[in-house]
Amino acid sequence: MAFAPINSDLSYWHKQTQPLFDNLIWNIPEQKTGHVAIVGGNSQNFSSVIRVSEFINQSFPIKTLTTVLPDALRGKLPPLPNLDFLPSTTSGSFAKSANLELACSKPDATLIIGDLSKNSATAIALAAAISPREDSIVETPNLLVLARDSVDLLAPEAHRWLNRPSTIIIASMAQLQKLFQAVYYPRMILLSQPLIPTIETLHKFTLTYPATILTFHQENIIVANNGKVSTTRLADTDYSPISLWSGQLAARVTALALYNPGQTFAAATASILMH
Repeated sequence: MAFAPINSDLSYWHKQTQPLFDNLIWNIPEQKTGHVAIVGGNSQNFSSVIRVSEFINQSFPIKTLTTVLPDALRGKLPPLPNLDFLPSTTSGSFAKSANLELACSKPDATLIIGDLSKNSATAIALAAAISPREDSIVETPNLLVLARDSVDLLAPEAHRWLNRPSTIIIASMAQLQKLFQAVYYPRMILLSQPLIPTIETLHKFTLTYPATILTFHQENIIVANNGKVSTTRLADTDYSPISLWSGQLAARVTALALYNPGQTFAAATASILMH
């Protein structure tokens, strides 16, 4: 694989002090539209899945919202609308199944929100469900957003899915390290490095791989895609270093990217200043 050279003049770097893509926020449809699936949970932990599902349902005009959980949770939840239970492993996390691939590929957008447990069988099952295949049941990959511990679980399988189009990865710097290591990327991303070398590395990485990346470093929320990079100072947002990873930002990114196809960089950047 050929690796892109770094553009030393930083012309690709956009600093968001005021909304750079305010028009996207105004582009939210008045009528309910689209099908979104929120995937996650295991027999011991599912609170984030339910919380994020409720948030996106209350905040955006989604026509169909499906909450996808392993069937080890069947009977442990009150009757909630649009729950979909899929086969689980003996440890209570997702098992490999055709229905898991459908849940990840058939909706217009799928947000894998985490609470997945550290289960190698689930990692293999989810990687198979999101990885492009010649015999796939869908022709065009849908929008896929990976957040929270789903990134940790799927990083070792990144060589299978990182070239997938329409994929947004919301990850900490530590999670990005695992991702880079998994694909043997020659330029490592370091927790201790200054902001500019991080921006340069993400610029180059996203010229090599088609994914959109959202991360946090040196008090800045960073978005990168196709060589473009935006930074937004955390102090200019409503987030804290903890709430950034709660799942609400991931939900906003998912919705804006759904409503603005092909504009994942703009949608992820705009969602940061969305109230």
